[in-house]
Amino acid sequence: MELIGEIDRSQPETPAGDYTQLPLAMLHVGESGSDADRDAAVAEIRASLAGALRSEVEGMSLDNFLVRPHRRSVERFSSSAAWARLDADARAELIEHVAGLPSSVGDDDLAAKQFDLLLFRTELALLRVEPSFVGLATRIREIASLLEALANVPMVSAEIALIEEVQTDAFWQDVTLPMLERPRRRLCALVKLIEREKRPIVYSDFEDRGGGGGEVAIRGLPVGTDMDAFRRKARVFLRPHENHIAVLKLRRAEPLTATDLAELERIFRESGTDDASLGLIQSKGGLARFVRSLVGLDREAAKKLFSEFEDGRRLTADQHEFLNLVIDHLTERGAMDPALLYETPFTDFDTKGVEGVFETADVLRLVDILRRVDERSAA
Repeated sequence: MELIGEIDRSQPETPAGDYTQLPLAMLHVGESGSDADRDAAVAEIRASLAGALRSEVEGMSLDNFLVRPHRRSVERFSSSAAWARLDADARAELIEHVAGLPSSVGDDDLAAKQFDLLLFRTELALLRVEPSFVGLATRIREIASLLEALANVPMVSAEIALIEEVQTDAFWQDVTLPMLERPRRRLCALVKLIEREKRPIVYSDFEDRGGGGGEVAIRGLPVGTDMDAFRRKARVFLRPHENHIAVLKLRRAEPLTATDLAELERIFRESGTDDASLGLIQSKGGLARFVRSLVGLDREAAKKLFSEFEDGRRLTADQHEFLNLVIDHLTERGAMDPALLYETPFTDFDTKGVEGVFETADVLRLVDILRRVDERSAA
């Protein structure tokens, strides 16, 4: 049984990463609150959690040799009455005799489980007034930002209002348990759409012979600039300017003029962007490239880039799908490093990536198209 685990009432905090005990902990916190002021929304949340846990118990077959020795406990907690109020003895029985037993109720969506874990921990931190709440809230906002970048996906687009709301300071100012339940229930199925970032593990084994330590001045890196947070903020204040001629040019892959760049800088400065942040953006490829990475390319404009490449040719099914993946990437992120053509998901077609799907001459043409798209971000 995945959702039930050990609850130690003497511990002030649920151990990090222990997904199994969080729903039971939520039920325990709900019971320990004041019955007089417990509102209907919190009661509904508790009932939902209890129902999910009971469903798992109901899915435990008494014919299973692992379940059979614990028949008494399984039969007891298959009843809704047993979940009306859990005392210490009931929790101990669940932990010792029910947790870990196989159930027909299962969920293979690991990303959704991890998101549930994050939200459960956040809800507990809120109820217990723990300092870990701030860090957990930041992680939720980061996930919402990654989902917003996938707004062209219909499933994500349907929840874009909630995704944007979760990233605002106003949402977290006086957040309540029912407010946190909304993203937990409505966004968990979308998290699996976020592309997993590659973080290679580097091992080193050498003796340090560099001598004593000393202070080193790092130039060109403004102190206190959180680029992920800044990108989330920039998406918000760019939204009212989505029909500005400079932004439209970026979305249509049209060349920019010096006037267009000046207008983009004006928009950022009027939003409160300081010189340090603008300097950091310029050092990482320029303001226009940064804006395009936020707004993406218009899909029709992205398709038009490859129209000449496709004219008069009969592409195979794999070649068509390969190009569609490239267009999807440009639509979401505005540009594409040609090196990605040799990585997943493009290596799913052939281990050689683009060179296994197209002839050498075509590979060079595709790379040239991607480079020209990037160059059009500059004046």
